[in-house]
Formats: sequence, structure tokens, C-alpha cells
Amino acid sequence: MKKLIILSTILLTILSCKVNEKPEFLRIENIEVEDSNNEFIILTADAFFNNPNTIGGKLETDGIKVVVNDIEVGTVSSKTFNVPAKKEFSIPLKANIPANKILNLNNLSGLLNSVLNKGMQVQYKGEIKYKVFGFSHKYALDEIQDVKIKL
Repeated sequence: MKKLIILSTILLTILSCKVNEKPEFLRIENIEVEDSNNEFIILTADAFFNNPNTIGGKLETDGIKVVVNDIEVGTVSSKTFNVPAKKEFSIPLKANIPANKILNLNNLSGLLNSVLNKGMQVQYKGEIKYKVFGFSHKYALDEIQDVKIKL
């Protein structure tokens, strides 16, 4: 009888949790060059969400491409992120971009323009995946922002 009460309590708790809504993707902000040298340029950004659910979940960022001045230069690396319940939150995005991908001769005009303007156009394109129990949702990202280069 005791096991039946515990099992029914657990089942009732799970069923009363609101998980049928996906967290709302709000925006990407704070795209900036964290560090740069002759080998790598490190870009960082924050993706903001609001989770209306009474329980959390997990977000995965595999496969988000980074495009600089119309050249695909790398992908975002990030660990699986635990989503808090009933809260607005942000997840950090980080990309290590080989400098030679931006500094290649095929894009000399774009490079000269970036150096003269001390900035570059950065685009994040791909999907962020949300998972909780058997429910999942994908968010399509296509955000572009001009970023200042620290020389």
C-alpha cells in the first residue's frame, strides 16, 4: 500500500507539471570579440530565453555556424545547459575562429573593409534544441550583428 501511495504521488506530481510549452527564444545579445591573436579570434554571445514551465529541461547548441563577413568560419562550442524553471535566462555561446579563415586572400576586400571600419559582420545560424522528458523543440537562429574589432 505504501508503494502505491508513493507511486501515485510521483505520477500526480509529474502530471501536474506544466511542460507542454517550449521556452521562448527572446534574442541574442552581447556579440563581441573576447580575444584575438594571430591564431584565433574568440567570439562570445548570449542567447536569451524565458521558460514558462514549472520544470526545467536541457538546451543543446550543436551545429550553430558562425559566419563572418559572409564567410563560414566555425561553429559554436557549448556544453548542454540546464534550463531553470519559470525564469528568464541566458546561455553563453563561444566560438574559436581560426584567424586564417578570416584573413584569407579570397576575401581581401572584406578584410580591408573590416580593418578600415574596425568592425566585422557576425552571423549566428543554426538550431538550439530544447529537451525535457519526451518533449523537444528546435529554435532556428539567424542573428546578424556588427562587432567592433580590438586592434
